[in-house]
Amino acid sequence: MSSRIPERIGGEEGSPRGRVRVFTVLAVSLFAIYSGYLFYLTVVRGNEYRSKATTIARQTTLIPSQRGEIYDSAYAVPFVLNTDSFAVNLVPAELPADRREAVFAKLATVLGMPIGEIKRRVPPAYYHLYQAIQLLGSVPYSTVTALAERIDEFPGLSWQSKPVRNYLETGSLTHVIGYVGDITRDELKLLYNQGYKTGDVIGKVGIEKQYDRLLRGADGHEYRTVDVKGRNVAVERKSIDPPVMGSNLVLTIDGAIQKIAEKALGPRMGSALVLRPATGEVLAMVSYPWYNPNHFSGLSAGDEYAKLLADPNTPLLNRTIQSSYPPASTFKTIITAGVLEEKAIPTDKKILCPGEISYGDRVFKCWTKKPGHGWVDLESGLAQSCDIYFWTIGRDYLGVERIVSYAKEFGLGKATGIDLAGELEGFVPTPQWKERRYHEKWLGGDTMNLSIGQGYMLVTPLQIADMMAMIVNDGIVYRPHLLKEVRDPSSGALIKRFEPEEILHSRISKETFATLRADLRAVVTEGTPRFVINTKVVGVAGKTGTAEVGLKDRWHSWFAAFGPWNATDPKDAIVVVVMVEATNQWEWWAPYATNIIYQAIFAGQTYDEAVDTLGLRNLIPRQERIE
Repeated sequence: MSSRIPERIGGEEGSPRGRVRVFTVLAVSLFAIYSGYLFYLTVVRGNEYRSKATTIARQTTLIPSQRGEIYDSAYAVPFVLNTDSFAVNLVPAELPADRREAVFAKLATVLGMPIGEIKRRVPPAYYHLYQAIQLLGSVPYSTVTALAERIDEFPGLSWQSKPVRNYLETGSLTHVIGYVGDITRDELKLLYNQGYKTGDVIGKVGIEKQYDRLLRGADGHEYRTVDVKGRNVAVERKSIDPPVMGSNLVLTIDGAIQKIAEKALGPRMGSALVLRPATGEVLAMVSYPWYNPNHFSGLSAGDEYAKLLADPNTPLLNRTIQSSYPPASTFKTIITAGVLEEKAIPTDKKILCPGEISYGDRVFKCWTKKPGHGWVDLESGLAQSCDIYFWTIGRDYLGVERIVSYAKEFGLGKATGIDLAGELEGFVPTPQWKERRYHEKWLGGDTMNLSIGQGYMLVTPLQIADMMAMIVNDGIVYRPHLLKEVRDPSSGALIKRFEPEEILHSRISKETFATLRADLRAVVTEGTPRFVINTKVVGVAGKTGTAEVGLKDRWHSWFAAFGPWNATDPKDAIVVVVMVEATNQWEWWAPYATNIIYQAIFAGQTYDEAVDTLGLRNLIPRQERIE
């Protein structure tokens, strides 16, 4: 019987040696694949991935830009500059735990801020962070010097330049220029898509707000390479994108005229406006009381703002555009224009003013002269501001519909569009409005009240200035504006100049306006203000107004004027409107203030020189103590 060696199942491949060969091939293949991919990542795309790694590990520090500066109309006198200041920062993770309380206490002393405020800004949840946290902005150089001398006592502390606004003119220009502050959460929601971010300083009111995007410039950035914990890696140099300063703004405000108007109004609640009707340029805008915008920086800013909000005199209010009043007899100017244009009554037709008239169940008394003016026509009625004359022609000759039409023709009841936020539209009542509002019919007595600028009608001082501007310009009104030019902050080169923009073009004839100018001149030479407007350097035309407010011994005092009244070129004329509120002691001050303003401007005098020339020193003892 012969023996036979059986065959190995599966051949050589099933042997241990075969399995080793298969495993070796797989291992070599995998190694080759991974080696190739590693080569691809490190060599072929190495630069790309190194750049991404650097970016991921790069920490960015903001370098605040300086806001543009703000100047007077001649680009000679600065109203707002930037003051060198610093922001003090702390890196919490670099502060040893056993020294934390002691460092906080020392910082509170040097920075002059409560230790509780420091702990609020650096809570325990931040102790592990290597990112700098701002402790305090608007820190003066002397404080930074004190910190630098003891820097070993303040681990993790650093500072950076953070310019703050320095408002050189803190009087009446406050309402024009405004102020800046940290962006709020609500503001950020509205402005985020425009590039604003948390921590930005933005304009809150005035020019600072209106032209914030021109003023703010562009922040710079400092880039540093850090490790995963945010600690600096000193291998790579810092790179910096420098900040770009905002544009400088040149306003239409004439600093000298602003100061004259400010002093002429004095410490009286009200406003004073000086407007160039040929361009719409606002040469002076005064609202009293005012506030100091420099108080809105630092730790006490919130308290200062709350104090101003609680002030019953509302110093935050710009009364030239944000307060509305009955126009009183200044509105008789528009009634006169309507009578002339419509030929509603012969201008020489006389109406008897016996001092009072009865209508319905009321007795209407002529305010300006209780015994009555006697027989008056249009020119003398306007000059003497006879209520009975205007009650009669308003009710019996013009009618409410035409009165409303002419009021709107002069721009009343609509915002002027001046480049300041918060302007009121005023209000022109109509019979339809009264029915909707009070469910009452419009009566003849309502038309009578409307004819003398009383009742429901409301206007802003700027709207009255535009009313006079239309008369000067033969029916054209240019948009009132405060920005004149935008200039490069480094070279001063002109970037943009703002040209006059027509906003109203009346259908009223030039003949009507010419007659109206002459009639308003007669108001000054023969009427109610003839003894007050006594300046000899310029011929002034205008209209007084005394608005009832429900008080027995106090009224709003208006005077709206233009001069020279017969200027052949509107560019030579200026409009002045002064409004003194009834909250002041009654002294009929508006025409006196207007007289001073015209005297000073056209005689090239200071306020004091104008007062002395006009012999008014004895009338204004408190005027020299404007706070």
